[in-house]
Amino acid sequence: MNQFTRQSSQSADIQTLPDDIAEELTRLPGEVTSIRSSPPATLSSDEVRTIVISLMLTMFLAALDQTIVATALPTIGRQFQDVSNLSWVITAYLLASTAVAPVFGTLSDIYGRKAMIIVSLSLFIAGSILCAIAPSMPMLILARGLQGLGGGGIMPVVQTVISDVVSPRERGQYQAYFSSVWMVGGILGPVIGGVFAEHLHWSMIFWINLPLAAAALALLLPKMKKIPVFHRKRKVDWLGGVLLMASAVVFMLVLTWGGTRYPWLSPTVLSMVGGAIALALTFVWHERRADEPFLPLPLLSGSVAPFALTAGGCGLGAITGLTVQLPLYYESVYHLSASEAGLALIPLAAVSTCGAAIAGRTMARAKHYKRVAIIGTSWAAICALGLTVTTLPLWGLLTLMAAFALGLGTTFPVCVVSLQNSVARPQVGTISGAMNFFRSLMSSFTVAAFAAILLIALGADIPLAGEHRAAGSIPAIPTEDMRHAFRYVFAAATALMTTASLCLIMMEERPLAGPTTTHAVEMAE
Repeated sequence: MNQFTRQSSQSADIQTLPDDIAEELTRLPGEVTSIRSSPPATLSSDEVRTIVISLMLTMFLAALDQTIVATALPTIGRQFQDVSNLSWVITAYLLASTAVAPVFGTLSDIYGRKAMIIVSLSLFIAGSILCAIAPSMPMLILARGLQGLGGGGIMPVVQTVISDVVSPRERGQYQAYFSSVWMVGGILGPVIGGVFAEHLHWSMIFWINLPLAAAALALLLPKMKKIPVFHRKRKVDWLGGVLLMASAVVFMLVLTWGGTRYPWLSPTVLSMVGGAIALALTFVWHERRADEPFLPLPLLSGSVAPFALTAGGCGLGAITGLTVQLPLYYESVYHLSASEAGLALIPLAAVSTCGAAIAGRTMARAKHYKRVAIIGTSWAAICALGLTVTTLPLWGLLTLMAAFALGLGTTFPVCVVSLQNSVARPQVGTISGAMNFFRSLMSSFTVAAFAAILLIALGADIPLAGEHRAAGSIPAIPTEDMRHAFRYVFAAATALMTTASLCLIMMEERPLAGPTTTHAVEMAE
């Protein structure tokens, strides 16, 4: 037998890496070794389409449940006669989903995508059932936390499965589709929640998850056995995972309570900040000494990961922060009603998906794929600067906001695909989980920062950052004062998009494999 003769009848696309080779790949810095794949020959275009549709439905669930509860909160509060703890119905979900994102990403690299998608959806379904039958507010909050554990696992696992079945060059287009699903779920959530709470029963916002999750599993599971296997069984660093989750939870609580429940310089907030820093430093110390680290720190270094993580975090932080704070601007300056202010957010959310679609299609064709994101983020920075220095009528503001969103949307596909393209196949789940983790932290930080900017600029005690306001309860702040205060918010958005553009310029642009449907797994440079 010569050295080129194939020694196994098993398809090369579905063979796992030998443990000794996979271990070496895991220990190497992420920027050195990468394994890329085109869609496997065993998957037809119809099968890939079925997998993608099921994953989109799965992601729709996670997006829907981040916002569907918001409009039902008053009804829930009246039933349980508990208004003071209502915010925890949302906070519990966000805390849990943020903390477990890197956990599910890493576990998918150890135990496989199928196992983790089943676990995440099972937790999500169990949490939904417990939410629907919760007899009290504390039980509802605990059930929302359980639901968040499942919801937090959905995003990184879905993105990892897509990387297994779609070539890197084509992956950007699919990321644009998923951005659209996320946007639709976020917009429809409050509408569906309000309808259910008003005309049916608030528990329907949780019961609706069951048929959707069942349909997603029915579509996905029969095809999972044909998806290439890239995970590698190894020892799980549970201590590292616990330290990472604990530091994330404490930091999120600081961002949630700081400036609202407790003053930023209060002993409670300062001690929590110290605790979060101590937990984070302990995590880093432990990971540097662990034989099988939960999150290999070299993955977060190099010429791709830190820049892609920062650019993606800045983009998501900018759009999240503006989405939370702009209704106050619309109601105070343009005297829109609450529902009209919600509709005025559509250009920001919807047009960003058009930018993602443009970037995705460009990545499938262009050799220098990151240029579209550099141009897009630079354009977004210019638009945000225009919002900072000019006073516009409502139609002009919405037009410029749409232009801003178009440029911002180009960031996401380029950052996601570049990150996944920069690591070895057994590490794609880990880097996807880390990406979602840092994006969630950045979004929470930006919301808190934008609220702090407004409070400092206005010098008034006004409800910000998602605090509930009764209709017509906006404080009588002069229009010009509000315009002046929001110029600092738009300036902060300008700084975020400028940072994203600079990071994309500095990020290494590595060749993308594909598109093809017949080539086997190939080693990257």
